[in-house]
Amino acid sequence: MTRFTIASFNVKNLIGPEREYYRFQSYTPEEYAWKADWMADQLLTLNADIVGFQEIFEEAPLRQVITEADRRGAEANEASIPDPSKRYHRKAIFQKLAYGSYAEAELAFAPNLNDTGEPGKRRPGLAVLSRFGFEGEPEVIQDLEQPLDIPMACLGEEEDAGFYTLRRLSRPVLKVRVPVGDQVITVFNCHLKSKLGEFIKPQGAPYPPETVLTAYDAAGRAMGALRAALRRMGEAWVLRRAVLDELEQGRPVMVMGDFNDGEHAVSSEIISGETPFKNYAWMLRHDAQHPGDRYSEAEDAQIREAVDRVRLRSAEKMFLKKSLRDVVYTTAFGGVHESIDQIYMSRHFDPAWDSAVGEMLYYSVFNDHLTDGSHPEAPYNKLASDHGQIMAHMELRR
Repeated sequence: MTRFTIASFNVKNLIGPEREYYRFQSYTPEEYAWKADWMADQLLTLNADIVGFQEIFEEAPLRQVITEADRRGAEANEASIPDPSKRYHRKAIFQKLAYGSYAEAELAFAPNLNDTGEPGKRRPGLAVLSRFGFEGEPEVIQDLEQPLDIPMACLGEEEDAGFYTLRRLSRPVLKVRVPVGDQVITVFNCHLKSKLGEFIKPQGAPYPPETVLTAYDAAGRAMGALRAALRRMGEAWVLRRAVLDELEQGRPVMVMGDFNDGEHAVSSEIISGETPFKNYAWMLRHDAQHPGDRYSEAEDAQIREAVDRVRLRSAEKMFLKKSLRDVVYTTAFGGVHESIDQIYMSRHFDPAWDSAVGEMLYYSVFNDHLTDGSHPEAPYNKLASDHGQIMAHMELRR
């Protein structure tokens, strides 16, 4: 048996001090020191074997945080490693206290192609840290060699109803293959388009008119939300297609990151795939000629297997079912608690499948630092993160 942990960590805007990332937003040296200190403590607490980071503007600060976490981890180990000077209780629980160094780990960083490098106009990328290293070269998905064209059909008619085209993702998707035990797991780290409205600045105008809140434009704001949603759903499909490429080769897959959906979880459904019905034999066939023309029991089994074979499982939902809990949240803002950070996995980690190679033993959520954006202490989130961290505790059977 091989055990490992995999975590998702949206750090919220990691960049060096006195470097303006968004307009008028930067860290003083003191603020940066606070944030780096907090991150090192969180990484020490997580102690995860594989970590997917979101909102990384620059690689160097992340490497510094990892180095500091290792320094603190070495100190913690020195205080906990059993020896004659320590009482028995520390010896007994050392396995739970031990920190694993990242000194030999590998870090893959995916900068954002939309990042101009200009102060106030930066765009964040992603990173994956792995104590197991990587097999092959990490792959970054952002510029699409073949643009994604989504044709829209008129209901009940054949004529063209327009289409939506996506040529580049708002943020990269980072794909790595991680050797763990006797398995090689394909891991995707993503940060889908946010819910913030996407507004277009007219030629010659200093800013989009929809951003002038004193002249509130409800229809224009709704169109901005529509653009953001279309982009997020398109990005989810691009990721789904990449996941299917791996599953069709029989490879175990894990997907993690900030999906930026909560209430309806549409992008999550696109990425994870359909959930099969209990019984397709009651459904009319696609080519039905009469009311009794339905799928056979053999076709029912065939359809359910075809759907289930490429369906991803939610670590959060598996945990809630197993623990009998009814809620998990990873963000809190304006009085709304949501769970938009996710870890999904293929059925290779579902113990209900006979050919599973492993399973999730536990699911951890680190959200005690979250403050509600409507509260006076909300600026704390600038220095920490407005996201909780999540971690799946996994065990491989072979």
